[in-house]
Amino acid sequence: MSNKEKKVQDEQLQQETVEAAETESAEEEVVEMTEQELQAARIAELEAALLTSEAKVKEQQESVLRARADVENMRRRSEQEIDKARKFALNKFAEELLPVIDNMERAIEMADKNDEATKSMIEGVELTLKTMTDTVGKFGLKQINPEGEAFNPEFHQAMSIQESADHEPNTVMLVMQKGYELNGRVVRPAMVMVSKAAAGNVNTKA
Repeated sequence: MSNKEKKVQDEQLQQETVEAAETESAEEEVVEMTEQELQAARIAELEAALLTSEAKVKEQQESVLRARADVENMRRRSEQEIDKARKFALNKFAEELLPVIDNMERAIEMADKNDEATKSMIEGVELTLKTMTDTVGKFGLKQINPEGEAFNPEFHQAMSIQESADHEPNTVMLVMQKGYELNGRVVRPAMVMVSKAAAGNVNTKA
């Protein structure tokens, strides 16, 4: 083999070596690019999973807060219902008891307090009435006896209206039957006579 041929062969071999090196470098670069893309995709996947987890945690926190609010509202409603039931549990009993109180009061009013024969009996009735009214008073039953007060339709029932020069108009002149309320709720309104201005009189008061 001549020197010229050998030189050509060496150049070809050198060229092939350079091309092989470039090819290997390109393949390594492709592999490196692929790994970066995989890492970027993995990071994006993890970020998406994190966002999803955060959203679930927030939703669960809101659910816990809603459940806590529902429980609190239920507890408050239950307490109100229990308190209401406690206050007005005696309502029906009070309605049945009022005629007994009325009859005892009438008996005392009609009795001859100067009669020694019935004096001790009347005192016994008075004591019984006081004990009864004191006892029911502890449970919120109060008497409505508005004589001399301004007429209030929420607590009074007007049975008649009479002219009066001695009373301001719309004043309770007479209580025909006492009323009662139970913890602020009217069990029975007081039956009353209400005044109005006498004919010919003009009320100049403001």
